[in-house]
Amino acid sequence: MNSIQRAWRSVIRKPIKSLLLLLVVVTISLFILCGMSSKNASVQTQDTTRQAVGAGLRLDINETNRSKRLTECTNKIGNGVEGSYGGIQQKKIESAYGTQWLITADNSFESLQIADIEKIAAISGIADYNVSTRVTPVNPVNFDRIEDPDNDQHNDFGGITLIGNRKMALDFNVLSGNVTIKNGRLVDVTDVDTCVISEQLAAKNALAVGDTLQFNAYQNPQIAAVYTATIVGVYQTKQGMSPLMAGDTFRSENVIFTDLRFPEKAEGSENDPCFQTAYFQVANVDKYDDIKTKVEALGLDWERYDLIDRNGNMSTMSSNFSDLEKISTLLIIITFAAGFVILSFIFAFWTKNRSHEIGILLSLGYRKLSILSQLFTEALIILLLAFAITFAVAPIAAQTAAHYLVAEQAEQTKTQQDIDADKVLGNQPAEQTVIGVNAEITDKMLLTCGVGMVALLGASVGVAGTTILRKKPRTILSELS
Repeated sequence: MNSIQRAWRSVIRKPIKSLLLLLVVVTISLFILCGMSSKNASVQTQDTTRQAVGAGLRLDINETNRSKRLTECTNKIGNGVEGSYGGIQQKKIESAYGTQWLITADNSFESLQIADIEKIAAISGIADYNVSTRVTPVNPVNFDRIEDPDNDQHNDFGGITLIGNRKMALDFNVLSGNVTIKNGRLVDVTDVDTCVISEQLAAKNALAVGDTLQFNAYQNPQIAAVYTATIVGVYQTKQGMSPLMAGDTFRSENVIFTDLRFPEKAEGSENDPCFQTAYFQVANVDKYDDIKTKVEALGLDWERYDLIDRNGNMSTMSSNFSDLEKISTLLIIITFAAGFVILSFIFAFWTKNRSHEIGILLSLGYRKLSILSQLFTEALIILLLAFAITFAVAPIAAQTAAHYLVAEQAEQTKTQQDIDADKVLGNQPAEQTVIGVNAEITDKMLLTCGVGMVALLGASVGVAGTTILRKKPRTILSELS
């Protein structure tokens, strides 16, 4: 009788023992698969402060991924070392407060990738699209900005704000109806060096359509190059646009809309644009979900972006959702470690309580490796039965585990934000509500789990089998007698 036949008879002869191992293997496999699926889960959140307008999709930079890239770049430069890498500059500054380190980012680091924007825009069903630059403070050269006389301007940039658009008609302020044209027209795709100003700014400086405005970098206005834009329109607002930062530079009346590439010139970084958002208008509302699915199926680096739909919903991988990826990885490591310990104890107990069987097999001339092979085969048989159960239960278990981990992360993030609320100056992060989690079990996960469990069982049997291998057959038989 070979080891496989002996293993099968041993499994069915001792059902309680086999059932115990079956439950342990199923539990370990489920924990491993839950960790893997949570690590790669798609977390859908809702951010009402960045909600898209109408039947469209909005593309933004993912802030968590930005922080991750920033850390990677500063690590490449080195701690306490001046230099640059990947669009990040690290510089030492001596001040009255001692040595300080200044870290700045180029527009190339902050910007959406224009190639990715164009891939999305090329999808069938996208009627039109807009790209907007970041809010860009610059210095007004030949006109005066609007200031509040009661405000202390000492810490203000002393400038105005530019927002560039590929097609201003698809800017969110225009789509929402808050910004409308009073005189002239909106900035369009073919425009170069053009702008649209507020009615308040026009009135203060006696400006009209056809006049020109001059701008340059606010950091060194005395020596910075001056760029000119022609006024093509004057806008009015229903209510003031919310400023990005405090100070009259960013007040609603001082916001000037320009063509897409003008802000980079005025701030002194020509040919280095910073595209902050992109909006894609869907032609047929009835096909909205199909088009969104096509966009998500593009081979883009989605960890870099947030794709926000018309309801403010956005899907992002778990690695972009707080520390969920780290927790999932830790769960997998702990499960493997705990599984190895538990299985080693189980097989050690088996070998100790099967000394009578082992002694008889040795007396019949079976080699010790053959006995170990039988133990491993018994484990493999039970593993196959366990996998049949695991494969059926894993999708439900993975979804439940991912929901729990995401909920815990969301709660921890909210608690930490409440703690830091009084410590952080400036804009607070927008509140995002989790509205869905999708944790899938893929064939690759099943294969990885299967290989891992076989290796785990082999290592456990090997450790438990050392008690047999290091004893001579005569010693085992003498203990039996």
